[in-house]
Amino acid sequence: MTSTTLRRRLRRTRRRTAAAVQLAALRTRLRVLERVAPAAADRLALDLWCTFPQGARRTDLRPRPGVVERVPVPRGGTVAAESWGEGPTVLLVHGWGGWRGQLGAFVEPLVDAGHRVVALDAPGHGDADDGFLGAGRGTVMEFLEAIEAVAARTGPVVGVVAHSMGTMATARAVASGSLAPDRLVLVAPSHPFVDVLDQFTTLLRLSDRTRDHLRATLEAIVGSSIETFDLARCAADATMPPTLVVHDRLDRETPFAVAEAVVATWDDARLVPTTGLGHHRVLAAPTTVTAAVEHLTGRVPVA
Repeated sequence: MTSTTLRRRLRRTRRRTAAAVQLAALRTRLRVLERVAPAAADRLALDLWCTFPQGARRTDLRPRPGVVERVPVPRGGTVAAESWGEGPTVLLVHGWGGWRGQLGAFVEPLVDAGHRVVALDAPGHGDADDGFLGAGRGTVMEFLEAIEAVAARTGPVVGVVAHSMGTMATARAVASGSLAPDRLVLVAPSHPFVDVLDQFTTLLRLSDRTRDHLRATLEAIVGSSIETFDLARCAADATMPPTLVVHDRLDRETPFAVAEAVVATWDDARLVPTTGLGHHRVLAAPTTVTAAVEHLTGRVPVA
């Protein structure tokens, strides 16, 4: 074993140990609050749910700076929308804790194919203003509203490339009729919010009362049952456009089974699986970019 490998393993071990200690402290704090101050436990659970992951990746794959416009959003403040090229508009939508630069690998090929490419930063992400919950926090509704605001400013959107939770916001915008692209590309699509809530509850060992209160609060924010935030269900609510799904089999953040469920339930969807790229590196992979551009330009029929 080289000294470099040893140092990397030691750093990973320290990070895991620190994360385990932090999680144990959070569980203890929540358990105490649930007994002596339930309202405070409710606030803490909501805060944790809405907080972006620490150390969010700031990978910048943009080929060059584009034209940045500030676009107002309904809950106050503005988001950043950066554009390149001329032609029919393709929108790039990042995921939870991400930013527009992560999708920069799609810019040049789409511009070369005759498209205008617009990449946005949702509230609290990248160069956008903070969301209504304050710095480092956000909601899926702010993603959805940002997509709608940018699409309204740019004009008709013929295609969307979305990543992770951005896929959920995009699908809901399509299902509601506020976005009508000809084609979609979903990269590492997000699992149903019901499943995410179950995982969150298990991880923090929340009581049933705290879990139920959190669910009710989230449903008040989104204005509907959280069951509606399920990609498989979106196809039941509306006709979805031809869709390419790219997902890594070893993705540790969103299960590969989500991609399989989308392809099984959406009428016109095709899956391109990858192996070993994980949740983020898949965005820069030539396989992903080439398949996405071919799909968006109609050069590959969707099976």
